[in-house]
Formats: sequence, structure tokens, C-alpha cells
Amino acid sequence: MNGVDWLASNYDGDARTGIMTTPHGPVETPNFMAVGTRATVKTLDTEDLDRLEAQIVLANTYHLMLRPGEDIVHELGELHGFMAWNKPILTDSGGYQVLSLNPKVTEEALIFRSSYDGALVELSPERSIAVQEALGSDIAMTLDVPVALPASREVAERAMHQTLRWAERSKAAKKRSDRALFGIIQGGADPQLRAISARETAAIGFAGFGIGGLAVGETNIERAKAIEPCLEQIDSSSIRYVMGLGDTEGILDAVSQGIDLFDCVLPTRLARHGKALTRDGDISIKRKEWSDDPRPIDADCDCVACRRYSRGYLRHLNRTGELSGQRLLTLHNLTYTYTLMRDIRNSIASSGFDAFRTEVLGRRKEGIAPSHR
Repeated sequence: MNGVDWLASNYDGDARTGIMTTPHGPVETPNFMAVGTRATVKTLDTEDLDRLEAQIVLANTYHLMLRPGEDIVHELGELHGFMAWNKPILTDSGGYQVLSLNPKVTEEALIFRSSYDGALVELSPERSIAVQEALGSDIAMTLDVPVALPASREVAERAMHQTLRWAERSKAAKKRSDRALFGIIQGGADPQLRAISARETAAIGFAGFGIGGLAVGETNIERAKAIEPCLEQIDSSSIRYVMGLGDTEGILDAVSQGIDLFDCVLPTRLARHGKALTRDGDISIKRKEWSDDPRPIDADCDCVACRRYSRGYLRHLNRTGELSGQRLLTLHNLTYTYTLMRDIRNSIASSGFDAFRTEVLGRRKEGIAPSHR
């Protein structure tokens, strides 16, 4: 095994389930990776993640190489020992985070100023792989050149070709045979560029493929059209991962096309801003009408926030800035997300995915009535 293998279990149309095998255990797919940017999912610890039955998390190469530095993480047991998490970890390559810093993009590397101390930093494909291997993640990602959408074809094509060149350099820089490396497909929202990128990335050869540069403001239709040619060009036995996608509608759409992995800050970020995810639409806990509401966020949810606390109490925590409020909503939103993924897998296994998808989308579209009495 070159770090990671994937074996299909069930198909329902193009939607599929499977088992991804990694050095730190199996992952059922489709699955969602909570984002632990700095080796922690914000407001939670790894015992929380165990209780949530999280199977895999994502950590961020850019942030960890700057603080505390990959050498310190390596000395303290690599990421698994450092964050006391004995299940699989995927690290992104850092390219997406650097994009927001307006880097200078040369043929050799991304050159930018650190968001921590302003120091000049150079991130090359070789450096990104070396950092990720020192961090010890089960799955590393090649360094890519993402572009913001909408983008002209010229800009998207230039970034795509540079991403391909960097994919070759990333693979050549890989030294650890016990860890996997995924390639990244780019090409903006242009299906033709996506097809070229997917074909050429597949030719380089990777254990799995991240479809990058999406979930950045394009429509669901545009995203689906960008994903389709990617899947046509890569082997069906490879893991398919849409990077940065985490909303319910987007996940269901992508699963229907055959996507296996997702990550996004959405569930945890929304929680910190007072929003709770539910099958009947999303609730802002800040709303005044919840101030004396005795109901839980969701009577069908078994998270601690819903088992023990009322909407009125959670609104009070939010209004007074209590950190426990952020933690409870984060636990709720991740419970919602992991339950959604489990139900997706079960519906595919029972050949009922289309009906399940229709039911979930219908309930969320109908939404929650504002009255609580």
C-alpha cells in the first residue's frame, strides 16, 4: 500500500460508498473532514472529535510550518502525537491560504509575507512536500496555484499548467512511501480546462485527486459542470475529493456525481457566528424570538447542545460572549454534518440515495417557521 487505498462497497447511480484505508485506520466514504487549521478544530479537543465519531480531520500546512514550525511538530510525535489524535489526517499544501496574501507567483515558488510577523516566505512544491512529510499526515496534497472565480480563461489556463508542472515536482519530491500524495485538478469553471487538468494529473499518477478551485462563489450548476469532466478522466478506483465544499446542498450534489471526500470550515465557522445547521433549515441563535424558547435546536439531534440546553439558553451564551456557546454550537453543527454523511452512506447502500437527497433538499427549502409557540 502506497499510503492509502480505496475499495468500493456500493453504487447507487454514480453515488458510491467505499472504505479508504490509511496508516492510521479506515475511513468510510463519502466522508467529511473537519478543518483543524492549527492542529485543532476550533473550540474542540480530540476527545470531542472521538465522541463525535469523526474518522478523519484536515490540518493546514501554511499555518503549521510558520507556527510552531514543522520541526517542533515532528519532534513531538508528528501531527498524530502533537494533537493526540490517532486517526487519519490530511494536510492541504498551503496554496489556497497563500492566495489570500497576494503572493508573487514565480515558476519556482509562491513568495509572500507571513501573516504572523511579516517575514518573507517562499513556498515551493518541494518545500510543501517536505513540510507535510515532517508533519506526518496520512495524506499530503501537491502544491497548486488556485485562482479566484470568476476568472478569465487565460488566467485559469495559466494557473492550471503551472499546477501541472508543480504536481510533477511534488511527486518527485515525495520521499515517504508510508504516506499518500494526492494531486490537485484546477481549471477554473471551464469544463475543457478541467478535462485537460484531470487527464494530465492522472497521467502523473496519484493515489487520489483533489478537485480544487471550487466552492468559491460559483453556482451549483457551474460546479457540477466543472466536476463532471474531472471524473471522466481519472480512474474510478481513485479517491475523489472536492476541496473546500461543506454545505448540505453542495455535498449532496457532489455525492450524486461520485465524490468521496469533503472538507470545509463552514460548520465550525457558522457555529462561532451563532448559526446552527438543521435538516429543516439553518437557525440564527441570535434571533430575539428564541430568548424564552424552551425547545432544543433540533429535537431529533442527540448532540449535547440539543440533549441538555434550550434555544433560550444558547442565545444567552451567544449574547454574553461565553465561549461555551461557541463550543456547543460547534458540537451541534459537526453532529449534524457527520449524521448527514452517515445517512448518505446508508441511503446509497440501500439504493435510496435519490429519495434521501430529495427529502433533505425539500425540508431545507421549506425552512423553519419563525414562531416558537
